[in-house]
Amino acid sequence: MSKSLIIIPTLNEKGNIETLVPQIFKLIPDLSVLVVDDSSSDGTGKRVLEFHRQFPNCSLLERSSNPGYGQSILDGFRWALNNSFDKIVTMDADFSHDFNEIPKMLNKLDFYEIVVGSRYVKGGNVKNWSFSRKLLSRFANAYVRTILGLPIHDSTSGFNAYRSSALTSFDFDKIHSEGYAFLVELKYRLLRKGLRFFEHPIIFYERREGSSKMSAGIIWESIWLPWRLLFARK
Repeated sequence: MSKSLIIIPTLNEKGNIETLVPQIFKLIPDLSVLVVDDSSSDGTGKRVLEFHRQFPNCSLLERSSNPGYGQSILDGFRWALNNSFDKIVTMDADFSHDFNEIPKMLNKLDFYEIVVGSRYVKGGNVKNWSFSRKLLSRFANAYVRTILGLPIHDSTSGFNAYRSSALTSFDFDKIHSEGYAFLVELKYRLLRKGLRFFEHPIIFYERREGSSKMSAGIIWESIWLPWRLLFARK
């Protein structure tokens, strides 16, 4: 897995990164990790640079403009392609995504271009959420699936794996959405390219600590996005 990269976007997640990075390298010593940090005030970036001495395959991409989850992931993709990685995984730093699933997802890329870490297929689940939050999440995914005709049960998942070849001809500048809307739009545009998806079941856990990049504006954007994409296609 020496040509595989894990992209982790962060915003004030020093405590999570201090625990997560060593555990990832203990599990898969020969992969690489890129932390894409939006100028955290808690020293997240500095801690990643310190890790680089212990784990040479751990890198930092410090961002000072265009803050937000979506642009963090796209900048991470650009970095990965410029450094010739073959497989790319995106995940959160807050332990909501189980890093132990990474080897399975990477192996699935031998047969598919995109692997979605899915909460809503057989074997998937969500832990420590209220019933109303689970219901809202399921409704949001059904809403997107119905409007856009996506054959994916978890379009809002941020735990995904990609072959780099699926991204090389992709126009990143076309995407300006953030948060949940970004996750939906990216999957939609890749699916429109005729790429093969696989939904790998995951258990999703509530975040431990750190700052979420989600906001009320981002949630509203995700509500309107499917209609915008649908009308743009027509």
